[in-house]
Amino acid sequence: MISSECEQLVGLKKVAFMAHTVLRTIGGWWLLTPAGAARIATDATTTAALLADRSAITSAARNADPVPVHELSLLSPVTAPCRVVAQMTNFASHVKDSGGDPGSVPLTFFRKASGSISGPHDEVVRPSHVRLLDYEVEIGLVFGREMPVGTEIDSDNLGDYIAGLVVTNDISARDVQLPQTQYYEGKSYPTFTPTGPALVLLEADELDRFVDLRLRLWVNGEKRQDMTVADMIYQPLETVRALSRFQRMSSGDLLLTGTPVGTAISAPPKPLEIIGAMLPPKIKWKLFLDRQAKNPKYLQHGDVIRAAIATDDGAIDLGAQRTAVRYAP
Repeated sequence: MISSECEQLVGLKKVAFMAHTVLRTIGGWWLLTPAGAARIATDATTTAALLADRSAITSAARNADPVPVHELSLLSPVTAPCRVVAQMTNFASHVKDSGGDPGSVPLTFFRKASGSISGPHDEVVRPSHVRLLDYEVEIGLVFGREMPVGTEIDSDNLGDYIAGLVVTNDISARDVQLPQTQYYEGKSYPTFTPTGPALVLLEADELDRFVDLRLRLWVNGEKRQDMTVADMIYQPLETVRALSRFQRMSSGDLLLTGTPVGTAISAPPKPLEIIGAMLPPKIKWKLFLDRQAKNPKYLQHGDVIRAAIATDDGAIDLGAQRTAVRYAP
């Protein structure tokens, strides 16, 4: 059984281990075991290097001297620099909430700076010029091998490329993102991709349970997001297959797969949307952002975000991250 310290800090349920769950600290890498965290005997300093040393990961389970997890100060298990690619709208519930048709949503991507990656318990820092700070709990797919452009991806080899899963939070500065009509800056500030606490390395057949994963997010204890992957419009096979047409991915790279309904941003009522479409862009965005500024669900200084992803039966559990929001001076 998993120790109580592990349950409190990492957020994992008391279940049998089906996969290797890896943690990272400033001092190295650790394997989560029923008795605590066992040090992985490796010289790896990056996620890619660790994934190339699988024998060290598996042998760590025999470590006779594990430490309590609460003694570890956890970092993101995905190291930067790396590629961070994200899917745009990918949950039917999110599309419907915005007044759209899930059947008409294209499979599209954007990039985030890897400098936005932060740890599972680090502060989320809002830059001083940002007004509308939003959250998006997402499953991160971590690549375990090179995927050159043109790679043929199918159900038989998907597990060869996707090494594991992590909890991520795609923090977004909506008042920067939306008027620019591109996502890079508004989603790439430092601390805008909290990642972890754990990298859960799955066997190929365990990817079959991906559809059962539930994404949940709370702000100050209030549940804001709660939906299973069954609500996804594009599942990982279709996503990675599309990505391989134009984007090379390497071991240790990160792919975010979209967020369900429940984010702070809200679509304007249809009459306002129609009127706004006829206004000059500068006026339209000013009116929209002024209206959004009255929405209390945007993140405030001192707010505490908790994001967790697991199957309902706990067979696969990516853990939970807890981050506090701080406004920069």
